[in-house]
Amino acid sequence: AWIKVEQLKPYHPHKEEMIKINKGKRFQQAVDAVEEFLRKTKGKDQASSHNSTEEKNRRNSSEERGKQSAGEEKRKAILSEGKVKKGTGEGKKRVSSVSSERGSKSPLKRAQDQSPRKRGRPPKDEKDLTIPESSTVKRVMTGTVAGFKWPPSVSEPVKDSDPHFHHFLLSQTEKPAVCYQAITKKLKVCEEETGSTSIQAADSTAVNGSITPTDKKIGFLGLGLMGSGIVSNLLKMGHTVTVWNRTAEKCDLFIQEGARLGRTPAEVVSTCDITFACVSDPKAAKDLVLGPSGVLQGIRPGKCYVDMSTVDADTVTELAQVIVSRGGRFLEAPVSGNQQLSNDGMLVILAAGDRGLYEDCSSCFQAMGKTSFFLGEVGNAAKMMLIVNMVQGSFMATIAEGLTLAQVTGQSQQTLLDILNQGQLASIFLDQKCQNILQGNFKPDFYLKYIQKDLRLAIALGDSVNHPTPMAAAANEVYKRAKALDQSDNDMSAVYRAYIH
Repeated sequence: AWIKVEQLKPYHPHKEEMIKINKGKRFQQAVDAVEEFLRKTKGKDQASSHNSTEEKNRRNSSEERGKQSAGEEKRKAILSEGKVKKGTGEGKKRVSSVSSERGSKSPLKRAQDQSPRKRGRPPKDEKDLTIPESSTVKRVMTGTVAGFKWPPSVSEPVKDSDPHFHHFLLSQTEKPAVCYQAITKKLKVCEEETGSTSIQAADSTAVNGSITPTDKKIGFLGLGLMGSGIVSNLLKMGHTVTVWNRTAEKCDLFIQEGARLGRTPAEVVSTCDITFACVSDPKAAKDLVLGPSGVLQGIRPGKCYVDMSTVDADTVTELAQVIVSRGGRFLEAPVSGNQQLSNDGMLVILAAGDRGLYEDCSSCFQAMGKTSFFLGEVGNAAKMMLIVNMVQGSFMATIAEGLTLAQVTGQSQQTLLDILNQGQLASIFLDQKCQNILQGNFKPDFYLKYIQKDLRLAIALGDSVNHPTPMAAAANEVYKRAKALDQSDNDMSAVYRAYIH
């Protein structure tokens, strides 16, 4: 594929951003594996640099002798031809021209030697810098998909290749550790500062090319927009998963992928070591635990329950108390993201509660998310999740308000989006939601009814501590209007329709 020069960006500063925008976890693992391969290739080259230098010297001396021999033969042939043409002086002219050729390269050859520099290829200022040729790169990508098994290959210098691709590969061999250093810096434990907060790289082992699944049996309750993607990634990464859903038909696809079927929440909990749940709201979360054949009936000492639903702190505290009272272990772990991020295994996980259980869930969190935070005692994750969604929901309402105001004042909505995308507000969220509105496509990626629920719960959280939430309150009214217009089961971007009716 050809890429316009103005669209190229420096690899290391933009690597993580572009992976998040365009690809999923599998693509990131492939990139990591390619970099690892290139690192190993460079290490081998450096280890054998002495031998390479000697070989190069021998080759050069051999080539020089060959050139001298060829030159001598050519001179003899020309001289003999000159003798045949006596008195014409052609022989002298020819010898002179041959001598000129030997003394300086032809214009074509000079152009070929200089053209890579003119086209922007970086100068060769490092010894024995070798880069896999294009066929090797193809084999690398094939090996990545097949589980990162590298076929043996010999690294050769790239010759007459595209300069931009050469620059991309050169950036891998020159500074392979830059991105990892940045990740490590971001993912340091922060307990010294906060006393309770930490962050771990959910995909930390993906840097090495794979995730080692836990040997514990995993249960999962709830296969909605978020839960379906989570379970799919758990299975792909080799976890043993038993699933249950209120609508049993949704389990069929995952059974085909290798999951086991649980008949009730209680059965899933009793047969699994760690059971995750992801349902719609506080009422559903309580019913799942306290209802007939619910989670509580399957809890016994040592069993673990992880609630990934977005609910209020009071609800999650109540659930934690009843689980622990039966000898179980409890962790809340709501997730920030949408259906696409869930499918890609790129969710952000906010956890609180049993720290040991958080560590036991490590491989599961690595499979389903890109980052996970541990926020201390039960209730903290619920509060943080509501605040995050309050900001997101309010922003979405503002986007819709701006687009409708542009329309009624005779301004181009597309031009507004283009301007926003070039400014400080530019984001994947902004672009995707505006595109939804411009195309009239409100297929749910995050249900409107759920963002309104989160706004309502966030406002109640503010009430509990006498903190004003006027922006959230105003946005909540707009979403309530959209719900009255039968937009509940559409994407949150359908709040736009509340402004045009």
